[in-house]
Amino acid sequence: MTTKVEKSILVNVPVSTAYNQWTQFEDFPQFMGGVKSVTQLSDDRLQWVAEIAGVKRQWEAKILEQVRDRKVAWAATEGATNAGAVTFEDVGGGQTSVHLSLEYEPEGLVEKVGDKLNVVENQAEKDLDRFKAFIESEGYATGAWRGSVGEGAAVGTPGVDDAAASRGDKGKAGVSGKVAAAAVGLAAAGAAAAVAGAKKSGSDESEEATPVAGMPLETETVVVESDVVTPPVNATPAGTTPVADVPATPDVPAGGTFVETTTPLVPRDDLDAGGTDASLTDADRDDPLRP
Repeated sequence: MTTKVEKSILVNVPVSTAYNQWTQFEDFPQFMGGVKSVTQLSDDRLQWVAEIAGVKRQWEAKILEQVRDRKVAWAATEGATNAGAVTFEDVGGGQTSVHLSLEYEPEGLVEKVGDKLNVVENQAEKDLDRFKAFIESEGYATGAWRGSVGEGAAVGTPGVDDAAASRGDKGKAGVSGKVAAAAVGLAAAGAAAAVAGAKKSGSDESEEATPVAGMPLETETVVVESDVVTPPVNATPAGTTPVADVPATPDVPAGGTFVETTTPLVPRDDLDAGGTDASLTDADRDDPLRP
């Protein structure tokens, strides 16, 4: 899946001034917010480092066509897959129309979410605004390269197919330490928009949001209050006396355990050697009802 960006701006300087400034690629960080550095390796080769929405990308690009005061077209040869062209048109009155055409392939969750939120498109528009402010405040270009590359090649506006050599080159794309924070920020922005859009008109009810794979969902802890009071496990029911408060008896020690006691036998004079009352007659001894 690729994304195309088309942006134009009118600058109040002659076409040669606008074009000359654009040929100073290494000055791009002065007015392009997402560009960290551009190194010109040769007349037709550039090395870029950019960071947009916390994602750091680097790539090398080849200038396919460069025509004085008219056009600069390029395509990536390694790193981030992108291609495009900038054209300059003299509209008279010392004004120039600058048009940017860009096609790129977003990679990974962060870039794809950012793509849905038009992060790159918005960045491109802001960069053109800053280019306008930069060149109009000076009134002249900081430098110029009046050579040409591939003039007459008629490459048109290059697309990602012209940057096919950079596909699958993620190892050189580079990812900054801000990616995690950017992912959370973009996910939060997307989630907020989704929740706002899910609110039903004229109703207090909301549709249940569908989670997006790879995005953390917020969780809510619900505390339920109740009038029912659950007593502690060891609590004594109301109206009863704790065991410890019951007066101890000789047979029941403080621990509440029953102890069986016996009364020692005392010798009696009226008992014979077998322990039988000597005063009883034989008939009394044989009486089955005798206690």
